[in-house]
Amino acid sequence: MAFTTWSFGLCLCTALLTMVGTGCSGDSEPKETQSVSQAPPVHTNRLAGQSSPYLLQHAHNPVNWYPWGDEAFEAAARQNKPVFLSIGYSSCHWCHVMEHESFSKDDVAAILNEHFISIKVDREERPDVDDIYMTAVQLMTRSGGWPLSVFLTPDREPFFGGTYFPPDDRYGRPGFKSLLDNIATAWATRREDIHADAARLTGAVRLAMQSESTRGMTPAPALLDEAAATLAGSYDEQWGGFGGAPKFPPAGALAFLLRRHSHTDDPAPLAIVEHTLQAMARGGMYDQLGGGFHRYAVDARWLVPHFEKMLYDNALLSRVYTEAWQVTGDPFYRRIATETLDYVLRDMTGPGGGFYSAQDADSEGVEGKFYVWSRDELLALLGDETGALIADFFGVSGKGNFEGHNILHEPVPRAEFAAKRGLTAEALAATISDARAVLLRERARRIPPLTDDKVITAWNGMMIGSMARAGAAFDDPRYIEAAERAAAFITRALTHDDRLHRSWRGDVIGPDGFLDDYAHMAMAHIDLYEATFDASHLTRSEALLQILQQDFRSGEAPGFVFAPTNRTDLLAASRPMTDGAIPSGNAIAMTAMFRLYRLTGNDSLRERADAMLHAMTPSAGSHPHSSAYALIAMEFMLSSPRELVLAGAKEHPTTQAFLRTIRSRFLPNAVIAWGPGTSEDSAAELIPLLRDRASVEGQPALYVCEGFACRQPITDPDQFSDGRREQDR
Repeated sequence: MAFTTWSFGLCLCTALLTMVGTGCSGDSEPKETQSVSQAPPVHTNRLAGQSSPYLLQHAHNPVNWYPWGDEAFEAAARQNKPVFLSIGYSSCHWCHVMEHESFSKDDVAAILNEHFISIKVDREERPDVDDIYMTAVQLMTRSGGWPLSVFLTPDREPFFGGTYFPPDDRYGRPGFKSLLDNIATAWATRREDIHADAARLTGAVRLAMQSESTRGMTPAPALLDEAAATLAGSYDEQWGGFGGAPKFPPAGALAFLLRRHSHTDDPAPLAIVEHTLQAMARGGMYDQLGGGFHRYAVDARWLVPHFEKMLYDNALLSRVYTEAWQVTGDPFYRRIATETLDYVLRDMTGPGGGFYSAQDADSEGVEGKFYVWSRDELLALLGDETGALIADFFGVSGKGNFEGHNILHEPVPRAEFAAKRGLTAEALAATISDARAVLLRERARRIPPLTDDKVITAWNGMMIGSMARAGAAFDDPRYIEAAERAAAFITRALTHDDRLHRSWRGDVIGPDGFLDDYAHMAMAHIDLYEATFDASHLTRSEALLQILQQDFRSGEAPGFVFAPTNRTDLLAASRPMTDGAIPSGNAIAMTAMFRLYRLTGNDSLRERADAMLHAMTPSAGSHPHSSAYALIAMEFMLSSPRELVLAGAKEHPTTQAFLRTIRSRFLPNAVIAWGPGTSEDSAAELIPLLRDRASVEGQPALYVCEGFACRQPITDPDQFSDGRREQDR
């Protein structure tokens, strides 16, 4: 998405902000934290009937909130009022702050109820709505964030916006009450100006939401080298990652660099990946007790996190740590991957098998309170000697490293710490494990952050894929079983007439699914096939990609639009080609098409994916940070991917030995198929690779193929192991 700064023809933005004594500047988060507490539920508004935890958090506000829908805009037109649109999500700290400071207050509600129609949106349920109005705010202010606060005409056209506004003037920002009064005055006295500016801004939003290029470019290996060099140029050699604070986990960039290392044998990309993965996992951004990653670090060295936990971050990161283990064999990466997945199974999995979406940053109204410790607490719980050792290991001091408390982290690698203390690595690991169990039990007695138990289809797709890949790599059926349960839940609870819905909570389903939901679930089913060899997963993946072709194509441009083309409640349509907080749906759909083509031989999948990749190549080459997953697809396409076909009884020891050998290797550009090696293989109709692939003299055999032409089969797993590097290319 390309942004240019929007200037109002009549400078209404500047005029409104001048009236409250500040400039028309961007919206960065204020540095102070606010104590947030819920007001007593004395009022119920239209949000009370919603299922979203975020909307329900506002159901007792004195504000007369509407959910997004025609009813609200019809009321705005009938009453001749502007619309105030507030967008956030349940684990957003500053969303809670604004709810407490403004939306729960009678004086603010009185202004909103008299002069505005107020709409509240959960961005996780309606990312399409969020995308449009975030684009508008970014055009106006050059920045964005949540809560997103936007003022619209009754025709849904934005004319002013920002993010968090304090109730009164502070932090160099306009106070929300003053801003509301001034916008109400402008609506009454300058309405023609507002409509004219809103129309121009809407045109700019529509232009910005178009893909940057449909001209296309032929992808070439040199572009992959240039992208890797660009990433290396922004690498933080001291702390890992890319750029400065705040630092978000760069899962896509790391996954791409792992593939560059695998293809070229160049140690430099691997060094960047290892440094960054170790720095993140040893920092405070990683939950050292419970496993799992927080959203991002506010500092450059990964120490102080923004404490919310998102399902998608943990899906993407656990997959990269699994891949790093496959590349290096270092048990550190396996430990972080499994601790992260175990956290999801323990704290983020519903009774039906679906994965929950997020955990809040706040508890008891204070960000991070659930996660921090004092040195005295550790000594009291673990005893003076062990407590002092564990406190030193986790960097816990009397002074603290976060507002007088301590965020647990590992300032010194385990091996180095053990050597300094005269301990064996095994003894230190056992002490840490026992201490973690004690501290985790104690932490469980605290008031926990809110868990958003909404099941989001796209995010489940990411976690299903990560669970399936890790379960296969580590030969741990727990993760594969969890992935299968979650996929079955999506099919059972979030699918109607073969089409996906976006979300589910309490047996209430959300809106129709978006591009991300179809793309990530299509990819997840391919991952599940390669973990289970149940061909029905390939059938489902192909069906989901076909629905994308039917419902998400608009015009002749390659790729898919974000929302189904039959939607009538959107101001603009987007065709997202770059990554955001989660991978680009178009990039994931494209990769799924390439993989499925290699398994099924369906050439129409390859043709559509080729066209998408040509369209995405220009931005991938110039903006690798936001095109990592398109680069991964390009790496797959340009690498002459291999097809590995196992023929023989699945439970035969040789078949299992082949699978352990293959799955423990980093083979990102290979697909894997299995058949019984007999003429009675029903899956051969769907997977042509299985045709005429027989076992050899009753023994399981591996066929290594390229472009559907196979070499002579091998029957000794060690032969494949010895050719690992060759097979990876």
